[in-house]
Amino acid sequence: MSNRQTKTDVILIGAGVMSATLGSLLKELAPQWEIKVFEKLANPGEESSNEWNNAGTGHSALCELNYTTEKADGSIDITKAIKINEQFQLSRQFWSYLVNRELIHNPQDFIMPIPHMSLVQGEKNVTFLKKRFEALSNNPLFQGMEFSDDPDKLKEWIPLIMEGRTDNEPIAATKIDSGTDVNFGALTRMLFDHLKSLDVEINYKHAVKDIKRTSEGLWEVKVHNNESGSTEYHTAKFVFIGGGGGSLPLLQKTGIPESKHIGGFPVSGLFMVCNNPEIVEQHHAKVYGKAKVGAPPMSVPHLDTRYIDNKKSLLFGPFAGFSPKFLKTGSNLDLIRSVKPNNVLTMLAAGFKEMALTKYLIQQVLLSNEKRLEELKEFIPNAKLEDWDIVVAGQRVQVIKDTETGGKGTLQFGTEVVTASDGSVAALLGASPGASTAVHVMLEVLEKCFPQYMMEWEPKLKEMIPSYGMSLMENPELLQEIHTSTAQALGLSQQELAYS
Repeated sequence: MSNRQTKTDVILIGAGVMSATLGSLLKELAPQWEIKVFEKLANPGEESSNEWNNAGTGHSALCELNYTTEKADGSIDITKAIKINEQFQLSRQFWSYLVNRELIHNPQDFIMPIPHMSLVQGEKNVTFLKKRFEALSNNPLFQGMEFSDDPDKLKEWIPLIMEGRTDNEPIAATKIDSGTDVNFGALTRMLFDHLKSLDVEINYKHAVKDIKRTSEGLWEVKVHNNESGSTEYHTAKFVFIGGGGGSLPLLQKTGIPESKHIGGFPVSGLFMVCNNPEIVEQHHAKVYGKAKVGAPPMSVPHLDTRYIDNKKSLLFGPFAGFSPKFLKTGSNLDLIRSVKPNNVLTMLAAGFKEMALTKYLIQQVLLSNEKRLEELKEFIPNAKLEDWDIVVAGQRVQVIKDTETGGKGTLQFGTEVVTASDGSVAALLGASPGASTAVHVMLEVLEKCFPQYMMEWEPKLKEMIPSYGMSLMENPELLQEIHTSTAQALGLSQQELAYS
C-alpha cells in the first residue's frame, strides 16, 4: 500500500454545513486557493447537519425562550436574542447571494417559511411571555410578532394543541410569521455540489487520524483511505476542523495551547415523529415551550412542522439521552479517550457541578414510550401512541472549559470556535444555534485566521453580505431592504409580506 503525499492551501475536515460554508466563502474571496475536503462517511451532511439529526429551525430567537432571560428586577434581557437574530440574517444574505448568482438552485428544497411560536402555561409563565413580547416587539428585528392569551385566538393559531384541552390553567403564545424551517442536510449537499463544480477536491470515506505541525510550520494531516486501506499525508497552510462531535479529539491532536483544558460531554437526542398524515395537516408552526425547572437549555420541548424530502412532517422533542460516542457513527470509547492530563480536572469539576444534568439524563434514558407520550400530551392533549414513531437524532458534544464567570469545568451551551494564536488552525465545537449561524461563525474564522486579507476581501464580503460589519437593529431601513430582498431570493413570500 503506497502512501500518498500532497500539499494544498486549505484542508477542511468534515463535510458538514460548517466546512461547506467556509469553503464556499473562501472560493468567492480567494478563488485561486486550492482546497481539499476529507470526510470519513460516504456522503456530505450525514452527521450533525443531516435533516433528521437536528431540529431544522432557522434559529433567530423568534420562539426560543432560553435566549431571553428574566433579570432580578423582573425586566427581560433580550441581548442574546438580538445577537442570534442578527447572526441568522447573515446566513440569509449569503444564501440569497448564492441563489441570485445561480451558484445553488431551488432554495425551496432547503428553506421554507413557517410561523415560529412560543407557548407557555401557568400565570407566572404567561406574565413572563407577555413581558418578553413587549421587550421584543418594539425591536425592528422582531417586527410582526403577536401575543395572545385568548383561547379562541389560540385555537385559530394552533388547533391541534388546543383541541381537547380541559384544564383552566392560563395559557398564552406569541406568533411571528417570518420564521423558517431549514433543511441543513439539503443545503450542505447543495454547497458541496457547488464546491465540486469549482474543482474543490472532496474525499469521502477518508478518516483523519492525526494532525501534526511540520518543521516548516505547515500542518500535516494523516488520512486513512477507508476504501483502499492506504494511508495518505496531506500538508496545508490552514486546517479547519468541522467534524461535529469529532472535532474535539482532532483539536486535541494538534497540541496547540488553545486545545488544553477543554473537554466535551456527549448528549444524544430522540424525536417523536407523527406517522398520521391527518394529524400532520392540522399543525403548521414551530412551537417552542419552556424547559422544565432543572432541565438544560437543549431540552426545550417543541412541536415542529418540518419539510423533509419535499414532504411535510411533524416532530416533537427532543428527548435527551446519553451515549459515550461523540458522533452517531463514533466509538463507545470517544468520551474516555477525550480525557487527557491537561483536562482531567476540568472534566471532574464539571461532573461535580452538573449533578442535576446527570440526573436529568438518567431520567430521560429511562423514559418509556408511554412516559414520552405523557410529555407529548402537554402539547397535544389527544395524542395517541400509535400515531407516533421514534427517531434517533444526532449526537451533540457540549463544550466543558474553565471560564472566569463559571470557574473550573463550566458546561457551555453555545457554538464556539477555537483557533491557534497564529490562525493556522481552527476548530468548531459546541451545539445550538450551530448551523443557523454558520455564516457568522465562518466570518469569525476568517477574521481570526486571515486578518491580513480582510481589508482586501471587504468589498467582496459586502457584496455577498450587505450588512457585513453593521448592526441591522441600528439600521432598520437596511434591515427592511434585506428582509424583502432575501425573502424574494429564497422564495419566502410570507416573510416578505410580514416585512412589507
